Amino acid sequence: MSEETRRLADYAVRLRYEDLPPEVLERAKNTIADTIGAMIFGYELPWSKMIVRYAENVGAGGKSRILGPGSATVKPPAAALVNGSLAHAFEMDGATKPSAGVHPCAIIFPALLAIAQDRGIGGRQVLTAFIAATEVAVRIGRATMKSNERRGFHAPGTTGPFGAAIGTALLLNLDAEQVTNAIGIAASLSSGLIQFSRAGTGGMVKRLHFGRAAESGVLAGNLAAEGFTGPHDALEGEFGFLHAFCDEHDIGALTRKLGEEFVTLSIYMKRFPCHGTAQAPLQALEEIQSEHRFSGPEVTEIELVTREEVIDRHNIMNPTDPMLAQYSVPFCLALACYRNSRDPRSFDQSALNDPGILSLCKRVRLIADDGDSRDAATVTIRLKDGRLCSRRVTKVKATPDDPPTKADVHEKFSLLTRHCPREAMDQLFTRLQSLEKEPDLAWISV
Repeated sequence: MSEETRRLADYAVRLRYEDLPPEVLERAKNTIADTIGAMIFGYELPWSKMIVRYAENVGAGGKSRILGPGSATVKPPAAALVNGSLAHAFEMDGATKPSAGVHPCAIIFPALLAIAQDRGIGGRQVLTAFIAATEVAVRIGRATMKSNERRGFHAPGTTGPFGAAIGTALLLNLDAEQVTNAIGIAASLSSGLIQFSRAGTGGMVKRLHFGRAAESGVLAGNLAAEGFTGPHDALEGEFGFLHAFCDEHDIGALTRKLGEEFVTLSIYMKRFPCHGTAQAPLQALEEIQSEHRFSGPEVTEIELVTREEVIDRHNIMNPTDPMLAQYSVPFCLALACYRNSRDPRSFDQSALNDPGILSLCKRVRLIADDGDSRDAATVTIRLKDGRLCSRRVTKVKATPDDPPTKADVHEKFSLLTRHCPREAMDQLFTRLQSLEKEPDLAWISV
C-alpha cells in the first residue's frame, strides 16, 4: 500500500532549521525578498486594488498586513488572498527550473506571512516552514508532469494550495497526522483554469489563482488544527489529485530523493516581467541589442526557434490586456525592441496601443525547435539595413544553472520598489537577508 501523502507530511514535520544547508537558506531568503518586491509593485495595479478592497471589507480587524503603501491590516485569510495575488500581479515572481507548475514563494510565503504576523511567529520558524512546504509542493508539481495544464488547469492554482496548507500547518505546530489532513483538505481546494489564454479575455483571473491558493492553504491548515479531516491518500489515491487532475503522472516523483536533495534550489528569479517561456528569448534579444545597437523601427522581422509548448500556448498576436501581453512571447519580443523589457512599467496599457510594437508583434515568427533543451531559444533579428543578427541561449540567467546573487536580487527589488522611500526599502531588504534572526515579522510592511 503506497502512502506518499503521509510520507510527505511526516517529512515536513520532521524537517528542522538545523537540517538546512546555507545555500538552501540563501535561496529561500533571496526568493522571499524578490517576491516581496513583486508584491509591493503589484499593489498599485488596478486589478490588485479590486482584490484589496474586497479583502479589506471581509477581513477587517486582523493583524496581518497587506503589502502596499499605507495599506490596512486584515485577518490572515484575507491577507493571504491579497498578497498572493499581488505576488503574481505582474508576472514578476519566480518559479522553478525545470518547470513543475509551481511558484513556491508567491503561493506559500503569503500564507506564512499572514499567519506569522497574526500570531507573532519569528523568521527562523517561517524559513523552516517555507522550505519544508516548498520541498513538498515542488515534488507534487513534478508528479503531475504538467499534464494538468494540458487538460486546461492552471498548474500553480492546482498545486499551490498544498504548499500553502503545509506551511500554515507547520506554523500552527500541527503533527504529522494533522498535516496529512491539511493536505487532504487542500486537494479539494485546488482550482484554476487557463481558458484566458484561449479566449483572449479575462486575463485578470490568472492573478487571482495565486491568491486563492494561498488563502486555501490558510483555510486547510486552520481546519486541520481544529480536527477537520481530509483523505490521507489525497495525492495518490484512486480519485486523488494526480488521477483526477492529470492525464499523466509520476507518483514516484512525490518522494523521489526526499530528504536527500533540496528542490528549493530549483527556484529561479525572473529577470523580465513576463511569462517564464519568454525569459530565454528576451535574454537572447538583450544580448543581440547590446552587441549591435538597433531601435524598434529598424527591425523588419524577428524569428524565434523554441519548443512546441511555447507555440501552442504563447503565440498570441493580438493581446487585449496587459496579462495577455505578458503571456504573449511575440509581443514581449516586439516590446523589447522599443522599451526597457526589464521594467514592468514598460508593459502598461500604452504598450497595447503602440503602433510600432503592435506592427512588429505581427512580424514575429515562431518555429519549432527539434532540440532537446527545454530552455533553449534562438532569436534572429532582420534589420532594414540588411543585417541578420542571431543569438542562441541555452543557459538562462538567474536560474539554478546561473543563480542570482544577493546583488542581482537587490537590483530588481530596487527597480520594483522605486516608488517607495529608498531608505525604508533598503532597510527592508537588509532585514529580509537576516530573516532567521527576527523574533517576529510585524516589521514587514510598506
